[in-house]
Amino acid sequence: MVYILIGVSGVGKTSVGKLLAYKLNCDFLDADDFHSQENIEKMCKGIPLNDSDRLPWLQNISDSIKQYENNNINLVLACSALKQNYRDRLKYPFVEFIHLSIEKELVLKRLSNRKGHFFNISLIESQFNTLEKPKQNVISVLSDDQIEDVCDKVLVLIKGTVSEK
Repeated sequence: MVYILIGVSGVGKTSVGKLLAYKLNCDFLDADDFHSQENIEKMCKGIPLNDSDRLPWLQNISDSIKQYENNNINLVLACSALKQNYRDRLKYPFVEFIHLSIEKELVLKRLSNRKGHFFNISLIESQFNTLEKPKQNVISVLSDDQIEDVCDKVLVLIKGTVSEK
């Protein structure tokens, strides 16, 4: 199974994802590690990525997801996947999307305290504008709590969907 945590930057995808992978005893990948140097430089400068910037990035992520499935290895992946067509490129029968949502004021506070990341805080407005909230086939969790609590909420919902299948 592949669990993809989606949402805007600063929502907690990486932090929750690492803890979730630990609790599920599976691998963790961060989609930020798949960005080209050009994309990273654009974001550092506060330039939003467009669809053509994201296409090779999404293809690399998709290829990696397929490798995990082909090797029968479970995975938690942190990936913004802000638009439905991005999620469609990553959707396979063995993928479960988990949308972490957050209020803009809280994410701005988190991002202002984050150190050592290439994401320029000025881009958060474009992320909220780009975000197409998933309407179906997704687990949704409000990420306004401590990482452990958000992770526990996700685990409860994952176990509920797994037992239903």
